Amino acid sequence: MSYTFPKSAALFARAQRSIAGGVNSGIRKMEVPVPLYFDHGKGSRLFDVDGNEYIDFQIGQGAILYGHAPTGMADAIATQAHKGTHWAAQSELEIDVAERLQKMIPGAERVRFNNSATEVVLSALRLARAHTGRPMILKFEGHYHGWGDEGLVGYAPPPDQWGTEDDPTRLHPSKGVIPEVLSTFVVARWNDPAHLRQRVAEHHDQIAAIIFEPVLCNTGCMPPVAGMLETIRELCDENGIVMIADETITGFRFGAGCAQSYYGFTPDLTILGKAIGGGVPFAALVGKEKFFAKIMSGEVVHAGTLNANPLCLSAAKWCLDEVISLGDKHPASMIALGEQLKAGLSKLAAQHNIPLQPQGPGLVFHATMLKPGAPTGPITNYRDYALRQDAPRWAHLRRCLLEEGVRAIERGLWFISLAHTQADIDEALQRAALAFARHAADWKAI
Repeated sequence: MSYTFPKSAALFARAQRSIAGGVNSGIRKMEVPVPLYFDHGKGSRLFDVDGNEYIDFQIGQGAILYGHAPTGMADAIATQAHKGTHWAAQSELEIDVAERLQKMIPGAERVRFNNSATEVVLSALRLARAHTGRPMILKFEGHYHGWGDEGLVGYAPPPDQWGTEDDPTRLHPSKGVIPEVLSTFVVARWNDPAHLRQRVAEHHDQIAAIIFEPVLCNTGCMPPVAGMLETIRELCDENGIVMIADETITGFRFGAGCAQSYYGFTPDLTILGKAIGGGVPFAALVGKEKFFAKIMSGEVVHAGTLNANPLCLSAAKWCLDEVISLGDKHPASMIALGEQLKAGLSKLAAQHNIPLQPQGPGLVFHATMLKPGAPTGPITNYRDYALRQDAPRWAHLRRCLLEEGVRAIERGLWFISLAHTQADIDEALQRAALAFARHAADWKAI
């Protein structure tokens, strides 16, 4: 029997009388039939207020790399809580964490801490503009860099507002942004090195930074094509542009050195969030010393009452030590489990004639539901994704999966964590078989 959610529905109704919209992050309203309320989690499992148990592949939007409620992390936080939660001053913990990052990440000569990756993006772009004296930032269609005025420029425009092939739109999805911000951006298409060269040539003396997700995870899951990362590095070096890797999702998921080590490149600045804190509000900017010069001199303001909060630092120290302890074994085991899950989902889709196409590097992947008549094969850029993804049909399958106890992200992303096991994958596919059968039967009637 599939899950039902009466207590979550009642709590959501209650929440709407006090919380604007009933949720504290707009994306959470996407969950159907109702935004869920959870009671506790352990390892790869989550338990909601209705007593339903889920094999969790949403995994805190990628932050819970270590599984839910790992004992060592809880102990580290509790120990620090007894000492104090906040001093608005220094502690040895911040040096401990910074030194670990220096050892783990190529090019991490200096470090600064914040509470969210959105804040770190603002810091990185401010630093790049100050360092170069230039006003503009180049970013890619579909790439997400926080929810601020700068981070969402050109994020996910509808097809009728894409702009041209040569000049993609700088549309922002939110009302209320500062209009002048949009004019400080150049938007390029992901995984098109020739187009990137054209965009940089048009604005080379005005571009302060190129910012990107090493693997585009926020709209689809699209690894870089051959030559893409090398082209970014080359153009930055040739034109005095700051190369900023946003590793909010990929950081530590791809190993101790993050995606930059996995794919073999060294950015000038790196944005770290999510897994660095394992579920606590913690983020970092790391990079080469010369790019921090304006902060070090005081010419660029970088501040925050809760920066380097000891409670969050205690969690981050534990998280980084977990990654370090895995050595060269990480991320191979996560990739293997993810590839098995992808293959199993593909097999179920074929059995039920469902046009589902999982793609991505295993440890994170996207389940693309193809529209009728859409071609199969790899999706490498946002426009192709937007044209081929059947969002309503995926939402229906996602709900069927949820009601059988398999939880993926609403937009189609799946994460493997260090807590997932072979038994989890096997059980998830058994549950998914029921969900796929129900989806195949019900969707035809819609």
